[in-house]
Amino acid sequence: MAVLKFRIYLEEDDSVYRDVAVRHTQSFQQLHNIILKAYEFDNKHQATFFRSNDNWQRGREITLEKYDKQYKAEPLLMAETVINSEIKDPNQKFVYVYDFVKNWSFMVELISVSKEENAKLDYPVLVKSEGIGPSQYGTRGLVGDKLAEIEEKYDLKKNADGYYVEGGSKDDSGLEEETAEEENEESEEEAGTDDEL
Repeated sequence: MAVLKFRIYLEEDDSVYRDVAVRHTQSFQQLHNIILKAYEFDNKHQATFFRSNDNWQRGREITLEKYDKQYKAEPLLMAETVINSEIKDPNQKFVYVYDFVKNWSFMVELISVSKEENAKLDYPVLVKSEGIGPSQYGTRGLVGDKLAEIEEKYDLKKNADGYYVEGGSKDDSGLEEETAEEENEESEEEAGTDDEL
């Protein structure tokens, strides 16, 4: 049974990629699942493959399910489509789009075909991982949560100028007035000392 090895990389960064191996008789749904697993994405969103040429132009669509949108041609369904049926040349390419809101686009390229399976592997399988993959939902939420923790721990509040100050009750003008008062008291004490001499 033939084993197909695909390289999957982000559309905008080919230095970050994952190599996966699948049996030629497995479905596009299984390829879809191993791509998500390889990039540590969840499986909650819409997804589709496009058969592609060497210029990455999008052709026939192989979709997770039929979505409420216009199709140029009737799409194939991932669960019903065997990978081998869509391999038209030795370097076959596909464009894989996941989460139509975030629009994660991956380039999927056939890089090798082996006639022998590795009996120790459970296909489909991730065989190589290069570079740090993107965070599916970004890090904004984590930063916000961490910042809230720090604000609470040190009782920080933003002042009128947007700077963090302890306690948060004084603004810049209050701090300046307090400093000016302290300076006046100090100079009065010094003056008193001079009078005594």
